[in-house]
Amino acid sequence: MSAAIVFIGLGNMGLPMAQNLAKAGFSVSGHDLVKASVDKLVAAGGKTEADAMAAVAKADVVITMLPASKHVESIYLGDKGILAHAKPGTLLIDCSTIAPESARKVAGAASEKGFAMLDAPVSGGTGGATAGTLTFMVGGAAATFAAAKPYLEKMGKAIYHAGDSGSGQTVKVCNNMLLGILMIGTSEAIRLGIANGMDPKVLSEIMSKSSGRNWALEVYNPCPGVMEAAPASKDYAGGFGVDLMLKDLGLAVENALATSSPVPLGALARNLYDIHSKGGSGGLDFSSIFNMLAKAK
Repeated sequence: MSAAIVFIGLGNMGLPMAQNLAKAGFSVSGHDLVKASVDKLVAAGGKTEADAMAAVAKADVVITMLPASKHVESIYLGDKGILAHAKPGTLLIDCSTIAPESARKVAGAASEKGFAMLDAPVSGGTGGATAGTLTFMVGGAAATFAAAKPYLEKMGKAIYHAGDSGSGQTVKVCNNMLLGILMIGTSEAIRLGIANGMDPKVLSEIMSKSSGRNWALEVYNPCPGVMEAAPASKDYAGGFGVDLMLKDLGLAVENALATSSPVPLGALARNLYDIHSKGGSGGLDFSSIFNMLAKAK
């Protein structure tokens, strides 16, 4: 495969995604502020350059996976951004989770300069990123989506075209708001069962086969010891951070205000994660909300 890919943002999600592209045979130049992450990509068959924008200038595809809207706008826009350095015809794919309006802003700027761009946030967690089974929610032109699928399919299993620019981010905002609500509800239910003397494994197994079943319960159980591979059984290390969930819930609430959409449970979930973060748990996996709901002594 001859396409030259530049991947910017090698965090908990970006690194395994870039590694999967490299393992698939693509030429992947990785860039991140954390050198250890870049080294891990190189060990998996990728490479790097001292100047990220010099790499961008030679790339056929640029993929970004960054923390927030401000980072995406900063890396793409302005005289020092991607749009100022990429060669004509470069395919641009942003996999960050950002505000839909920010995605439309950057895509509009890209279009004015003649670039095809997609917003393509993901779902599936670090496990899905490592296994290459992520779900991609993609916004942008249908032709651009078709051009990007050979790359997305090496990182994910379910690739959906949601609609025009910003649509991918809209789906992601809705999905993560629901996920935050479900994680809190799942934690409450398991805590209640434990308070009544239930074995959390037995309780979780029964609920997972009943009407309360959900992804948090079945795949990402928040109770330590129930699922060996879940972050909860690893001291809530890695995974999807509390502060990232708080950011996404904030995006949902902001979008709800902008569109006059009532989201009472989303707003409550955002407030609970804010309390959890301020309690010193911002760097833990978001399933650690289970700890905040411990029975009062």
